[in-house]
Amino acid sequence: MAVTFYNSFKAKIMDGSIDLDTDTIKMALVTSSYTPNIDSHDFWDDVSANEVGASGTYSAGGATLANKTITQDNTDNEGVFDFDNISFTSATITARYAVFYKSTGTASTSALICYDDLGADKTSTAGTWTYTVAAEGLINTN
Repeated sequence: MAVTFYNSFKAKIMDGSIDLDTDTIKMALVTSSYTPNIDSHDFWDDVSANEVGASGTYSAGGATLANKTITQDNTDNEGVFDFDNISFTSATITARYAVFYKSTGTASTSALICYDDLGADKTSTAGTWTYTVAAEGLINTN
């Protein structure tokens, strides 16, 4: 997993317009057709044309993160953002990126946070597609 932050998120987290623990944060899956641009992509409508098709329990816009936590790790001197793993059952999906964004319900105002390059296409065929959060969370900063 290689998580990369959109530059617009860096500003939005600092000005308080994104609050990871209280805002609705979603993860959507996109295909290898997506070409990430951390400079110019700032809202979900910059990405959504490359989203995987609805299948099984995966629906357009992706899934809302469950059981989000923000913790202070004094041992590693980090702040950590974590949530439950996400699974889509009975799904036929081929995804290259998991894109995280603050959902407002409107693509043009749903701010991008980061994307996780899965390293290669990750596929399920009428099965379960799972995103496993890294052991130290999606975001850990020091």
